[in-house]
Amino acid sequence: MESLSVAELGILNWIQVHCRSEFWDEVMPVLTSLGSGGLVWIILALAILIFQKGKRSTGLQVLIALLLSLLLCNLFLKNAIDRVRPFDINQMVELLVAEPQDASFPSGHTSASIAAATVLLLNRWKGRWPALVLAGGISFSRMYLYLHFPTDVLGGVVTGALCGCLAAAIFQKWISPHWPENRPTTKGQKKRTAT
Repeated sequence: MESLSVAELGILNWIQVHCRSEFWDEVMPVLTSLGSGGLVWIILALAILIFQKGKRSTGLQVLIALLLSLLLCNLFLKNAIDRVRPFDINQMVELLVAEPQDASFPSGHTSASIAAATVLLLNRWKGRWPALVLAGGISFSRMYLYLHFPTDVLGGVVTGALCGCLAAAIFQKWISPHWPENRPTTKGQKKRTAT
């Protein structure tokens, strides 16, 4: 993986040369902070749970997806693979944010963001496309800020999509039959009895 890491530095260096500007240097740290600890996605999930009657199951699925992403990505894969960060190899780059202390592969920000976006897409939530754009922006910010290699972000996309799909499947199989919004009302039960 070390030779791959060196090869991927070329992509990160290209981003530094061709994409960086004063404007994006201000925006990218803010954008990446939204994904720290899955913060923006936790807030969104809770907002759906509290305020969007009829879509509360979507909020719960997002929380399940984030939990799965934390377990798979941050607690298992990062510790098992223990990949160095790009700024550890190229120490000449000036970081715009504090150095993360955990391993590089896969990107936890990306995994959490894609996990949440996947659930929103699967449930056809009305804000799913802006959420996907935000997830993409957070993912790109990790490379822009020289915190992750491209394959770290790709790994985060794969683990995130997997966790999102798994969360939806878990909900459908074990939670949906007991979910209050999915239970028939008393009036509905009487109608079925009458027919």
